[in-house]
Order: sequence, then structure tokens, then C-alpha cells
Amino acid sequence: HHKKKFLQGGSVARAILESKKFKVRALIRDETRPNVQMLRELGAEWVKGDLNDKASVEAVLKGAYGSFMVTNFWDDFSKEKEVFQGKLVADTAKSLGLKHVVYSGLENVWRLTGGKLEVPHFDGKGEVEEYFWSIGVPMTSVRIAAYFENFLGPWKPVKASDGDYYTLALPMGDVPMYGISVADVGVAVCSIFNSPEEFIGKAVGLSAEALTIQQYADILSKSMGKEITPEAYEKLGVPAVKEVANMCRFYQMKPDRDIELTRRLNPKVKSFSQFVSENQAALKVN
Repeated sequence: HHKKKFLQGGSVARAILESKKFKVRALIRDETRPNVQMLRELGAEWVKGDLNDKASVEAVLKGAYGSFMVTNFWDDFSKEKEVFQGKLVADTAKSLGLKHVVYSGLENVWRLTGGKLEVPHFDGKGEVEEYFWSIGVPMTSVRIAAYFENFLGPWKPVKASDGDYYTLALPMGDVPMYGISVADVGVAVCSIFNSPEEFIGKAVGLSAEALTIQQYADILSKSMGKEITPEAYEKLGVPAVKEVANMCRFYQMKPDRDIELTRRLNPKVKSFSQFVSENQAALKVN
């Protein structure tokens, strides 16, 4: 999951640098990461530090026009830490007078469902969104659909114990699930920075398409040359099972993800089929 945070930041930094409208300064925890080399080659500056540290946050935001930020729940599985990071950036952005923050947010499911569903890695981001807006920071939240990249990692089809087929376990029933490649987020965020008057104060749901789990399975089957069947989920011993099950319950309520707007922000956004055909090597199974 660390990797994903970095993928989002890297995708945004690359798109902004390639658009040549802004210079980029990145906050980097570990400068040995391959992506840091990529940022350096594209001409980004960077500051070493992290989002829990006020001095780091001030150093990276000082003199900036705007900022893209991703908080990280998965570091410590801690909603409190994530909210702390978000509020620290919000307070710093406010005191330094940033003109536009784009925050990688999500809905506060706990509040939206009146406490019936708890999805900590959504809820904390929702609290941070609310805080940014409540203190008057000019902020756009991008609520990013499920990453296609998850199908190469945590959601990769698993070989069934009782036969030569694979299972894909996501408890969505027949409700389509929105998805997008994290690599396509950068260009969309860059477009948002270029239209502040349209997007400040709003939440934008980014998604390339919505497919049922059966459709995801069919596309993966074709690519992998294996039979893949959707599988009951809760009986798997996956860490964070409850978290993902609750997330899918929330997804079944059809949160607002806007495919048409996403295509306007990034006309080259990839469908799941395109994504899979470009990532065949990563999907190889025995």
C-alpha cells in the first residue's frame, strides 16, 4: 500500500512536470525509491521528511501555489494518524495562503450511513475533506475509484483448492464497481489544477469505468487463459477482511464517481481491458 501512495504522487508529479506550467517540489520519505530518480530526471525538487512533521510540511509548501496530497492510512492502519496528517497540511496551507490544494480524499462513510458502516480508510479522508473546507482552504477533493492495480496485488485471482480454476473475491453481488488505473490519475489532477474556478470547493469522483465482478473476472480470464470465478469473500482469511467487506457494502450504495468528467479531465484514461493487456506480465500465474 505504501507503493500506491507513491504511485499516486508520482503520477501527479509526472503529469504536472510534463505539462510545463508549474515546477514541482515533492515531500519524500525515502530518497532511494526508484520514483525519486524519475522525479529528479523530470526536474522536480524534493524535500526529505514526512507528513507527520510540521517542519517538513512547512518546508515543502513554502512559497507554493498549490499542493497535491495523499495521506496514508495503511502505514499504521490508523485513522487518527491519517486525520492528523491531513489537518497538519490543511493548517499549514491556510497559514501559508496556498491558492489550491488537491487532496486525495474519500467519503466519510461512518457519517453518511449514520454510524452503520465503518470504513476507516475512507472515514479519515472524509474527516480531512471536511476540515479543509471548514477552515476555508481552497481545496478540491479527488475521490479515486478502486485501483485497477489492486488486481495485480491484493485482489489478484487465487488458485482454487479444489480444481484448476481461480477465484476473485470481492463482495459486490451484481452491482458494478468503479475502477481506474492509478497511472491515469495524474493527468486528471493536472487538469483540475488548470481549472481552479471550476473545481475549488468540490469533490470529484474519478473513474475509468464501472464493471461487475463477473466482468472483471471475464477480462482477467481472457488475459490469463484461466477460468476465474467470483467467490464468496468473508470466508477468506485475508487481513482487513471486514474493512474491504464494508468498503464493498458502501460501493454497493453507488458513491458518486463520474466517468464522463474523468474522460474530460484525462481523455486517454484506460479501460480495464487496456490496463490488463498492458500488464499481462504482472498477471502471470502458474
